[in-house]
Amino acid sequence: MRSGEFRIAVRKFAPFETTIEKQWRAFDREEKTGLELKAVAMDLHPLYESTLENGGLARGDWDVAFLVTDWVAAAEEQGAVTDLSELIRANPPEGFPEGWSPSLLRLQQIGVKVLGLPYHDGPECLIYRTDLLEDPLEAAAFEARHGAPLKVPETWDEFRRMASHFHRPKEGLSGTVYAAYPDGHNTVYDFCLQLWTRGGELIDQHGRLRLDTPQAVAALEFLRQMVNDHEAVHPASRELDSVKSGLAFAAGEAALMVNWFGFAAMAETIPDSRVKGKVGVAPVPHAQGAPSASLNIYWILSIASGSPHQEVAWRFLRHCARPDMDKLLTMEGAIGCRKSTWMDEVVNQVIPFYRKMEELHASARELPRMVSWPLVAKVIDRMVMEAINTNESVETITRRAQVDVQ
Repeated sequence: MRSGEFRIAVRKFAPFETTIEKQWRAFDREEKTGLELKAVAMDLHPLYESTLENGGLARGDWDVAFLVTDWVAAAEEQGAVTDLSELIRANPPEGFPEGWSPSLLRLQQIGVKVLGLPYHDGPECLIYRTDLLEDPLEAAAFEARHGAPLKVPETWDEFRRMASHFHRPKEGLSGTVYAAYPDGHNTVYDFCLQLWTRGGELIDQHGRLRLDTPQAVAALEFLRQMVNDHEAVHPASRELDSVKSGLAFAAGEAALMVNWFGFAAMAETIPDSRVKGKVGVAPVPHAQGAPSASLNIYWILSIASGSPHQEVAWRFLRHCARPDMDKLLTMEGAIGCRKSTWMDEVVNQVIPFYRKMEELHASARELPRMVSWPLVAKVIDRMVMEAINTNESVETITRRAQVDVQ
């Protein structure tokens, strides 16, 4: 029966699924709620549909939901989630707000409303195989072939050169892997990173979205070339979302990639990883003369406005935000949000690059916060897919996308 269940809509990702079960068991041992957890794991599109598009949060189909910060404006407009501001003032989570970076408390706040607590973070970064880059034989072969030292790539030209060098399909190794499945997310994020690291912007000086700038054209040209480069890229990239591309890296199928920090951590923690102890992270590459950039998007836990278990839901969110629960999430292979987790000695022994989180946050950018962003993302997603799947001129594709967003 619905009245005896505590229902959580979960983003399908093994560390989320295992952690939320463990966090609930620990919570229920203390609270003795009398409720049975029903956690339903979904891919991105079904998660959005069941929570927001089909009104599930407001209707009371769920008690708590994983929401990506892209969706906060839409959730607020629909009245789909509970404002936590009064609850936080009356009974704040442990160490709130000093225990978190300010960058992890902004995107769920609209005006005075607070629409969730940060759960999983990890900005985009370069993830690479340290064993390949530190191999003296590889270094000698690379220098002989390219006339340059083998090092962590700082520019997109260096990134592509390294991907080409390490592409060895007969050995089950691709140079790089893309999450090019058209789900309205990683294709959009890849485009934004390419745009920003070429000195471009999504919003012009008049506050208008612009998808037809020279930097946007250059960004799409690069993505077209890379995804279609059979001498550098994982052959299944078009079928992979961000989770599956991260799993491909953990399986030893790629030498380097640009993806979420969480997938670097996952490659160090999941039992069947083939690259444990061989993972490094660095800032996202950039075009010559342009700055690096990362992307600050994160997952929050929100309380459904239609939940019949509001009080239990708030106590559970506070429980998940505790330092020990944040650390548990990290040790399961996701990315905790608390500063204490980032600097924890045990965490950094297991994941030696964890302290780099603060450095990566320094160059993190945010997407425009707008109710219509899911629709804008669909336009960008379609634009990227047209670029990588057709021979139509990129200038024509960007002009058409500009008309669509207007």
